[in-house]
Amino acid sequence: MTTILKNGHVYTQEGFLRADISVSEKGITVFDGPSGTYPVTGEIVDCKDALIIPGLTDVHVHFREPGFSYKETIATGTAAAVRGGYTNVCTMPNLKPAPSTLDGLKIQLDAIRRDAKCRVFPYGAITLEQSGRGALSDMEALAPYVCAFTDDGVGVQAGGLMREAMEKAKSLGKLIVAHCEDNSLLGGTAIHDGLYAKSIGHRGITSESEWRQIERDVKLADETGCAYHVCHVSTKESVAVIRDAKKSGVDVTCETGPHYLTMCDSDFYAIDPDAPESGRFKMNPPIRGAADRDALIEGIIDGTVDMIATDHAPHSIEEKTKGLLGSANGIVGLETAFPVLYTELVRGGIITIEKLVYIMAIAPRLRFGLPGDILTAGRMPDHMGERDAEPEGALNPLSCDLAVIDISSPYAIDPSEFAGKGRSTPFDGWEVYGRTMMTIMDGKTVYRA
Repeated sequence: MTTILKNGHVYTQEGFLRADISVSEKGITVFDGPSGTYPVTGEIVDCKDALIIPGLTDVHVHFREPGFSYKETIATGTAAAVRGGYTNVCTMPNLKPAPSTLDGLKIQLDAIRRDAKCRVFPYGAITLEQSGRGALSDMEALAPYVCAFTDDGVGVQAGGLMREAMEKAKSLGKLIVAHCEDNSLLGGTAIHDGLYAKSIGHRGITSESEWRQIERDVKLADETGCAYHVCHVSTKESVAVIRDAKKSGVDVTCETGPHYLTMCDSDFYAIDPDAPESGRFKMNPPIRGAADRDALIEGIIDGTVDMIATDHAPHSIEEKTKGLLGSANGIVGLETAFPVLYTELVRGGIITIEKLVYIMAIAPRLRFGLPGDILTAGRMPDHMGERDAEPEGALNPLSCDLAVIDISSPYAIDPSEFAGKGRSTPFDGWEVYGRTMMTIMDGKTVYRA
């Protein structure tokens, strides 16, 4: 079936183009004639000046199936994804059984084939127990079926084990993706720059526990030649370490989350004066101080921080209503990421809309080798950044994965409307712009508001 999208602003490598387009399984056509006169037939959707952008990609989500389906499933997680404009997601391995063997992975793959509403690319675990310790997983057997290897949720504690994992991943042509947390540096009082470091439930998750392990790992990546990606960067020191490693030629990229870019821990009372220590503010790593937030924003601007990932981590209501001390770590993010970032960063004058689209839709696909048309010897638009070197190719912005985003009508984030099972978000009640009107994957509409 062909869908005609009229009166939209279409993302291209030269910026946004006001155009009418047709979308089908065969591809996308841009019409040159007057609006309303088309050489093809199909359903006509008036986009009313909405943005038409490539489908978003999130390389860090938790869909909880198998093992914890009461929190989220492949069906509900991908429903949340397409409602947020995503067509590609990569699922983390803290499952039961963990995807550390083919038998463990098969359960998840079967659920993906049966229930997924968008593309789902599972990670393989680095260690056999997905514990950051012990023996490596069956990486060679898993490699053809996984997007990369990670023990997300825990850091790989021993440098020797991480070296072994990097050498194996390098031989398999796969990324090592790391949740960086040195357990020997946990405990005591958190040392990040925040008003509530001594009182909130994040006590002991120190800034140093993150950046010290990144410091170790970039050296190992340099020595092994392994492609290395850092999860949910949250501290100013981490940004500095990664920036220096990139300048030295290390094959390293990183992500941060919307919550680290748009708030700091001193904001909790302003956001929710009645419950500033609510479980909806609890995640690992924690939201830190203003200096950390500002360093992450600077990292986005100068290209040190490569992409945005939500760390979508749903839990039951019971698990998230025990305050900062007692609640489980994790918030949901797929249905709020684009509108929050568009409202706070683009409308706030911090980055351009083109930059936001690049770091949410294109950069993740290029780094992780996910589906999307690549233009041979293409060049990123000038507004994409401040880097000296640019990739061999750039994603074709007119692939058959699209999201249609309304940026003209404000609305309040309401967790009761979420398609996923999780309801815990620090953005509850925020007035934002950027609601997803439609999500199209492979030319087919997979979500429509």
